[in-house]
Amino acid sequence: MTGYLAFLKKEVIEYIRTYKLFIMLIVFAVFGITNPLMAKLMPEILESLATDGVIITFPEPTAYDAWTQFFKNATQIGLVVIVILFSGILSSELSKGTLINLLTKGLSRTAVILSKFTCMVMAWTVSIALCFGLTYGYTMYLFPEDQTSNLLFSVLCLWLFGLFLLAALLFSASLTKSNYGCLLITGVVVLVCMLMNIIPALHKYNPISLSTDNIGLIVNSIDVTSLYSVILISCLLSLIFVSLSVLIFRKKQL
Repeated sequence: MTGYLAFLKKEVIEYIRTYKLFIMLIVFAVFGITNPLMAKLMPEILESLATDGVIITFPEPTAYDAWTQFFKNATQIGLVVIVILFSGILSSELSKGTLINLLTKGLSRTAVILSKFTCMVMAWTVSIALCFGLTYGYTMYLFPEDQTSNLLFSVLCLWLFGLFLLAALLFSASLTKSNYGCLLITGVVVLVCMLMNIIPALHKYNPISLSTDNIGLIVNSIDVTSLYSVILISCLLSLIFVSLSVLIFRKKQL
């Protein structure tokens, strides 16, 4: 436990010194501010682009449009930024030899994997919480009369998918010694989930459903209970990925 906490502290300090945490917070803060603003201004922007003699009308923007922007940006851009930033979670230290020095001095390999996963989860949690808080505040200001359903549960689902993706990323990093290999394996995992989603019968068991059913949840077109199975499966898969990462890294020739 001492080694775990010490290495976790070292990881947090490194995230700050290398500006990883700063980049993540800036990206998600920008999304949090612009999500409701884009929802509010987009109809006016599109109408201003209409050619002479052509009248284009758009429905009045609502809070649903702001949360649509939130889930789209967090999923399509935010998670991609996180995966890219964390793709060198193991390879960068192995290439520099800093991790090898710590391991030879008695640091447990299990502590390394668990502390790295914990730090990634902490960074992801703070980032998505910041984005949610800013979006919520500006949405309440711009659309005070609009109410959304299952909002917190929908954000929780997105957060859980982020955990699943980070676990898959850590597993990928344990298999390869390069950033590109890590990105490739993680991309294959996501691609398999996307292909599985083509089959309707597998949708309620597919982790990617946690990042695609968010809008359906807040407009009440998707029942909350329909995601209970995929939440359980995603948590189990995340646990399996982390456990495999520990086992592989223990036997890995550095």
